[in-house]
Amino acid sequence: MAALWRGCGRLRPGAVQALTAGALMGAGDVIAQQLVEQRGLHGHHFPRTLKMMGIGFCFVGPVVGSWYRILDWLIPGNTKVVAVKKVILDQDYMDALMTNYCIWPPVQIANFYFVPLQHRLAVVQCVAIVWNCYLSWKANRM
Repeated sequence: MAALWRGCGRLRPGAVQALTAGALMGAGDVIAQQLVEQRGLHGHHFPRTLKMMGIGFCFVGPVVGSWYRILDWLIPGNTKVVAVKKVILDQDYMDALMTNYCIWPPVQIANFYFVPLQHRLAVVQCVAIVWNCYLSWKANRM
């Protein structure tokens, strides 16, 4: 584990964020297939897991990581007021806001207030495992 941590320390922050997002989105899909859908190992749809991982590697990691850097540039600091301002800017899509209102604002307030910039995406992706599991299940219901 220590060697993995050292290896990640040598990567660019954007690469680490992409790898983290991809791995955690893949984990969300595995959880959806195994615990929610109860497919079992023989019924596991591996291309679906790879697709979710690809979305994390290629879209969520780079885009959300960049968005957090932009938010830090637009609103520097880590006070409570700054965290609330960042949350307000982060919640700019009404349907997702209504669906996730109970989860994401508190997570993001803690994230923007307590968590250093380079770790914010990982925090969000850890919380998002449950959300990714739900999205994967919902999108792939038969």
